[in-house]
Amino acid sequence: MNTDTDDRPGGLTARAYLLFGLATLFGLAHHVDHVIRGNHVGWPITPEVNPFTYSLAIYPLVVTGFVLSLTGRAGSRYWSVVMTLGGGMLVFFHLSPWAVEPPSDVILPYADPLWGYVAFLILLVLIGVVFLGAGYSILLWRRASA
Repeated sequence: MNTDTDDRPGGLTARAYLLFGLATLFGLAHHVDHVIRGNHVGWPITPEVNPFTYSLAIYPLVVTGFVLSLTGRAGSRYWSVVMTLGGGMLVFFHLSPWAVEPPSDVILPYADPLWGYVAFLILLVLIGVVFLGAGYSILLWRRASA
């Protein structure tokens, strides 16, 4: 199967859908990690509304993106925006000097440091896949506009 053609609905390739799916799976893994380690968790797990709560908005955006893309009503432009904003937010909240949840908050809550580093690796892979998806979406958008 040629993954470089964009004859699928929405002008996206199989590679694009794979990147979006992987980003979603790593995002779910990171949210589960929040719950397991028990810090920076908010509604619907606890009564507090916080950045965790707002970060869950990515899932309706992803489902909407898949539905619209598979029906040919959205494509690379939609995903370029969602993935770029998502990646930027991940970096801001986890790796920037203003991080709400810096690496130590991901690593240190685990009794066994190995699990903390696994959790942090999942976060880094998530960020990488999201930015790969953003870059690839922008490339597809530029190709479609040319």
